Parts: sequence; C-alpha cells; structure tokens
Amino acid sequence: MQKSILFKNTNISFSDIGKGAAVVLLHGFLENKTMWKNITPVLAKKNRVIAIDLLGHGKTDCLGYVHSLTLFSEAIEAVLKHLKLRRFYIIGHSLGGYVALKLADRNPIKIKGLCLLNSTSNEDDDARKALRARANKMVQHNFKNLVRMSFVNLFTENSRNKYKNEINIALSEALKTPIQGYIAANDGMRLRENQNHVLTNDGFKKLIIAGKKDPVLQFEIAKKEAKKTNSELIGLDGGHMSHIENKEALSTILLNFLS
Repeated sequence: MQKSILFKNTNISFSDIGKGAAVVLLHGFLENKTMWKNITPVLAKKNRVIAIDLLGHGKTDCLGYVHSLTLFSEAIEAVLKHLKLRRFYIIGHSLGGYVALKLADRNPIKIKGLCLLNSTSNEDDDARKALRARANKMVQHNFKNLVRMSFVNLFTENSRNKYKNEINIALSEALKTPIQGYIAANDGMRLRENQNHVLTNDGFKKLIIAGKKDPVLQFEIAKKEAKKTNSELIGLDGGHMSHIENKEALSTILLNFLS
C-alpha cells in the first residue's frame, strides 16, 4: 500500500506490505521504490516490507539543495517513527546503502541486520568526487543525455543486451528524477565521510553483495572492505545493478539474510 508522511513540510512516500520482521528497502541514485517491485513480493511472504522513496526521488519531494546522508537518514527515521518500528533489517542499494549506514550509525540498537547491495562504507576517492562535481554542472544543461549515458554504463555489455527491456524501464524511472534531486543527492554522496566503523559493529548481521564486474565499485576493493570490517561478502556475476542482472539469485540471498 502506498503511503506518505510529512517531514519538515516535505512529502515522504513509502509502501508498507506484509507481516513479520520489518525490512526497510532503500533504493539507489536515480531510482525509486519501484526498483524493488520484483523483490518485495518475495520478501513480503514472511516479512513486513517497507520501501521508501529517498529525498528528491520517486514521489518524495526535494528538501533544500544538498541532501546530506544525515538529512536522508532523518527522513527515513521519520517514516520508521511513524510506523512505530523498534527493530528492523535494512537493505540499501548504492546510495541507499550509504543512507542505511548513516541510519545504523545513528540507531545501532534498532538494527537487526544491514545489507549493502552494490554499495560501500568507503568514501569517494578524489577522482569520484571530481566526477560528481563535474556531473552536477553538466546536468543543468544536458540532463537526459547525461542520465542515459551514466545509467547504461552501470551494466556489463552482456547485461545491456540480455536485459534491454528491464534497463529501458529503469531508465524511464531515472529520467523522472528532478534535476534538483540529482544535484542534491550527488553532492550528498560527494561530501559523505568514510563509514567503515559502522560495519565493524558486531551487534547486527552484516552482508555486502557486490557485482564482480561492477564499473563503479571494484570487486577487489569490496573484498578488502569485507575482510576489514568482518562482514560477509557475496559476489555476483554482473555490474552495479544486481536487482536486474541477478534477480533470482538476489531474492534467494536476501531471504537467507532475513532468516
């Protein structure tokens, strides 16, 4: 069921289905809660699944011109408070993973398990920060072409052909993102700090799911991160979009994570 609340006079949209252990799903950059449409029904058979549109994405409005991880997480906290959730699992894809980490840092005793899906607790390196700053200038004049180019490059060449229809659907959702939402989120990611310390917490389950051919987050770095933070790592064939490239395998992995 689609619902919404007001947070700082800003509409926050979310869905809430199923019964059982609470599972919070956070989408990635230029995505929205529809990215979970194939996974939510599977998880909701035995769990209560809450999928939330992050600030400036989907049906959630923008709130200012920089969406910091703290601001993102405060909006999520408002939803969880409204739903009166005491403890929950949280699964975040890419940007959603960064937000999940900040949420866990602020509310460690509420976290039953944290899964980073094609995401990392590492901060951006200098090259990635410069790329984000450059993209924020370009997007104001060439939004559609920049989004198309960057979005398609998240997939391996094989996936681009095999999942052409799914990619086109996801791209159409990405193009609905307002330019302000793009810039505000990109700046938030560029300014984020290293969050390795969150994953070193042994008070909850930890899982990193990484694409072995991810062009954004190198698998070798993910292996080092998992070892450093004592987190479980599962590698999947494909790029940055495991919910499309590894749909069936991902559902099974997440069900095991929640069991």
